[in-house]
Amino acid sequence: MRTWFGTAACMMVVACGSTVVGVASAGAARSNLDWRRVATPADRARLRGWRGAWVAALAQVDPEEVARDPVLFNPDRSLVDPLPPAGPYRCRTYKLGARAGIGPTFTASGWFACRIGTSEDDGERVVSLVKLDGSQRPVGSVFADTNARAIFLGTMELGDETRPMRYGRDANRDMAGLIERIAPQRWRVVLPYPRFESLLDVVELVPAA
Repeated sequence: MRTWFGTAACMMVVACGSTVVGVASAGAARSNLDWRRVATPADRARLRGWRGAWVAALAQVDPEEVARDPVLFNPDRSLVDPLPPAGPYRCRTYKLGARAGIGPTFTASGWFACRIGTSEDDGERVVSLVKLDGSQRPVGSVFADTNARAIFLGTMELGDETRPMRYGRDANRDMAGLIERIAPQRWRVVLPYPRFESLLDVVELVPAA
């Protein structure tokens, strides 16, 4: 299944240098923690290569697909205040490009329920991003970055698993993406070079009605 975002539980990652050393339940990374101290070297490289992923993916996609939603698929579309407010959302995933030229170059999922959560930990705001259903359930944390971009780091929970794997433990489960606001009530999560299938995943987020 081509789904994105995970269970209602979220993880907290605690960093020491560049190594993730702990996990706690029902939270997310501290909002003032530099994501570079948490991200694995592989994920830092993926995030640095975000533009290359866009270029490579769009080169494989039929231009008519992009033309149907030029705002969503514009690599340079990024407005200030990137973090979605806490609350329920609808999300759907677009997978662009095909690894090694094998498989479809453009696919879109149906809509799923997802949520932005916030809480307090030792007086600091923490933010999580999750999907509430599906057999593939990424779960993770949101980190401040620039005034037009936030960072998502998480892992993929699968099937009947009841808790997420610790970030950094399995490179095939790790996920890293950019969160950007592209319209007044519309956001996207851009995941460059995901582990499987595509060259770029774009997850659209809009408030639930």
